[in-house]
Amino acid sequence: MRVISGRYRGLKLNGFEGTAIRPTADRVKESLFNILSARVAGAKVLDLFCGSGALGIECLSRGAAHVDFNDVSPSSVKLLKSNLAKLRGGESYSVSTGDFRNFLSRCRGGYDLVFIDPPYADESGLRALEIISGRGVLGADGVAVYERDRAFEGYICGLEVVDERKYGKTYLTFFGRTPPAEEG
Repeated sequence: MRVISGRYRGLKLNGFEGTAIRPTADRVKESLFNILSARVAGAKVLDLFCGSGALGIECLSRGAAHVDFNDVSPSSVKLLKSNLAKLRGGESYSVSTGDFRNFLSRCRGGYDLVFIDPPYADESGLRALEIISGRGVLGADGVAVYERDRAFEGYICGLEVVDERKYGKTYLTFFGRTPPAEEG
């Protein structure tokens, strides 16, 4: 696992042992950041279910203004911190260990980018999207990216699917805020 572009291009990140935790594949990550490239510099980013922190660290490498990392797993946060220690400094970020619901209930919002990459086997990502929409976590022109193993089907009040891509067995669904209804 390496940083693809920016200030830390080529930096090797520490990963998880075994196959119990699935990091975003480099090919998927490269495609994702090709899509988001114009949105990253200067962005306020949330890497929810951050794992090793690869997505948020990629954003820092590409000039994000600030990244909030959160994961419920102390071992994931320990790995994240080992990866953040490899950076040269000067980056603005915060690290939080806890359930995504607790994090979202106290966050201030206004994020330009939100990455939602929970374990594929559970539906935490859907619940996270509902909270993100209900609490106004996503900024007016922000994008939330939900990674999972199947296409998105359904509806999240206040959010709309603006794009969806499939890479092998991985789906990336991009959400934006639903525009306000025009009065007439």
